[in-house]
Amino acid sequence: MELINGSVISFTEELASKAAVPGGGGASALVGAIGIALGDMVGELTVGKKKYADVEEDVKALMVKAQELRVKLLECIQKDAIAFEPLSKAYGIPKDDPTRGEVMEKCLHDAAQVPFEILCLCCEAIELQVDFAAKGSALAVSDAGTGVIICKAALQGAAINVKVNTKSMTDREYAASIDKQVDERMAKYCKMADEVFDKVYGRFC
Repeated sequence: MELINGSVISFTEELASKAAVPGGGGASALVGAIGIALGDMVGELTVGKKKYADVEEDVKALMVKAQELRVKLLECIQKDAIAFEPLSKAYGIPKDDPTRGEVMEKCLHDAAQVPFEILCLCCEAIELQVDFAAKGSALAVSDAGTGVIICKAALQGAAINVKVNTKSMTDREYAASIDKQVDERMAKYCKMADEVFDKVYGRFC
């Protein structure tokens, strides 16, 4: 199923259906792409303005990174669907089938990898939003604030979709190592996003 070249309407209709994919992982990837696109827009509204000439090269570099992240996040929509579909089928394997455990474990590992990638990309996006908010045009700072809190939501959504898979793994040592990385990133980057949002929001209060 091709998910990233259709319309917003078709994607959300499919998301709202009982189909196995897209799900929370794909939705988080799309949300993250939207969030970082707002950062890129801040850059577009900043470059070329005399007032921001001293940070123009910095902002251009941020925009290049933002565009790369947006593409990677959109690609994760399809990657997440490809990784999750085998897991959805594996749940249907009879419990007395001797191959079920091995198949399930592999599918759980694969299904956790893409949302973890989405999570890491969202962390990078939040770091970029810090700079977009600080260096971007004051006329577009609200978009940086909106973008960073959207990226935070995508980060949180991705984290849940990692944890739902690690919770069912039999390899608890591996699961614990992934969970630790998720928890550390959540603690660091949710705080970072909140600080940026609060600072931007405070400018209008």
